[in-house]
Amino acid sequence: MNTDAMDRRVRKTRKQLRECLVALLKKKQIQDITVRELTDMADLNRGTFYLHYKDVFDLLDRTESELLDEFNGLIQKHTADDLIRRPFEIFNEIYTLVYKNADLVEILLGENGDLNFLNRMKQVIRDKCLHNWMEVVRTGNTAVFDAYFAFIVSGCVGLVQHWLRTGLKETPEQMAHLTEKIISDQIHVLSENPFEMK
Repeated sequence: MNTDAMDRRVRKTRKQLRECLVALLKKKQIQDITVRELTDMADLNRGTFYLHYKDVFDLLDRTESELLDEFNGLIQKHTADDLIRRPFEIFNEIYTLVYKNADLVEILLGENGDLNFLNRMKQVIRDKCLHNWMEVVRTGNTAVFDAYFAFIVSGCVGLVQHWLRTGLKETPEQMAHLTEKIISDQIHVLSENPFEMK
């Protein structure tokens, strides 16, 4: 078998396992999912599973990491200036990513979601934004940034959760326009009136 065919086969197998994991996570907690039921659902043998993953937790962790890597790639493409001048583009890409991975994101950010995933996602945003977005709010005060960051990120996560909960009725573009308006209003207020934390 040539390398391309093998790569395609590996990608197909991993995709099958990820899809089955998501389907099972809709019904039960990760600790209640066995390799056997996962491989039965994917119509694969357990040996094939262990060629790719150590256990079910490893599969979930790597699935989360792949999604976070893609999310990080979107974030890293943009500058602080983009947040002011073209926030729609950033959020449209993020909402499109969420839309394409809606089943997985809904589980990870849902009521019984993975707090570790949410914290890792926030850390990705924080690492990018700590220096770049400080320029936007024109303050070197990290306490101010922390308060601003917590407010904005929690609001954005809340919007994504609401969108998923209500059945993705709006398009990614519509959600991006809404988020752009909210973020732009907040940036304008904070840029014009930076405050000091006591």
